[in-house]
Amino acid sequence: MNKQWLDSAVNIALHNENDVDRDLRIANLKSYQREPYYQILGPTKKRGGPAGLVIKNGYIVAQWGDVERVDMTFSVTKSYLSSIAGLALDDGLIKNVHDKVNKYVWDETFEGAHNAKITWDHLLTQSSDWSGNLFTQYDWADRPPKDGNIDDWRNRKLLEPGTNFEYNDVRVNLLAYSLLQVWRKPLPVVLKEKIQDPIGASTTWRWYGYDNSFVNIDGVMTQSVSGGGHFGGGLFINTLDQARYGLLFLRKGKWKDKQILSKKWVNSVHQPSSANKAYGYLWWINSDNAITNAPANLYYANGFGGNYMIIDNAHDLVIVTRWMDGKKLGDLVNMVIRASGE
Repeated sequence: MNKQWLDSAVNIALHNENDVDRDLRIANLKSYQREPYYQILGPTKKRGGPAGLVIKNGYIVAQWGDVERVDMTFSVTKSYLSSIAGLALDDGLIKNVHDKVNKYVWDETFEGAHNAKITWDHLLTQSSDWSGNLFTQYDWADRPPKDGNIDDWRNRKLLEPGTNFEYNDVRVNLLAYSLLQVWRKPLPVVLKEKIQDPIGASTTWRWYGYDNSFVNIDGVMTQSVSGGGHFGGGLFINTLDQARYGLLFLRKGKWKDKQILSKKWVNSVHQPSSANKAYGYLWWINSDNAITNAPANLYYANGFGGNYMIIDNAHDLVIVTRWMDGKKLGDLVNMVIRASGE
């Protein structure tokens, strides 16, 4: 690889730190203060500085910062939650992604004419428009519109599931809760046994829910985890472990000689959804050029504060970068591609 271009990419990552407060509890309170009844329900952690690495053809070719430091990763967690759904499909616990969720979760969560229509596909593509309250958080209070007031938001017209994309952590947490009902054991245990241990991840990562998200599973009070750090919690993980997970996807779900996730599932997560062509199964797709001037067919996980995990099949690349100014991400990606001589 071209050392000059690679060094330039690293310098961009190191010298364009995201301006989010290093005390992530404060950062959350500042960012979501206009949300009605907002509160931090799960753990938070002060973050480190910029860190990351580049994998090319299966080799680490560059790294920067403290890649062994465990930090919150916010909505990058959603890509891991997506895999828990994929494993349930691969193992036959969920028969079809288009099944209605109330076939599997029979409590009041999916009752009512609207919520009863919701499928696993709708939850995975953030297009369910589920209406309700989960762990004291209302769906309508998460990122409400700029216009209107609480009465307007609470009494909004519900949209047909599958027709409208809306980024909403309450509904992602609903997916985690629903998958907990299917697996009937803690989702971090599923992740550890099925993915993290087989790919050689460290023992330092943690996946949290909220203080009030414990539910009874077969007589054992079990924490339902969150799909991000919006209300605290989510996945706390180091950069090297994230890179291993990214490499698993670059290799179509295969690690050495073991198929951990089916190739069918890995391919499905970055297919455009009907409600948002730039979003698949809790993964983003660069078809809308959100990562400026980067290839349209790469896909990525994106977390608050500048956390990114990028999969570029065409150039056999994984890029993990943390606490970076997203406006400079396209420059970083393009310099890495140039460094690879392709």
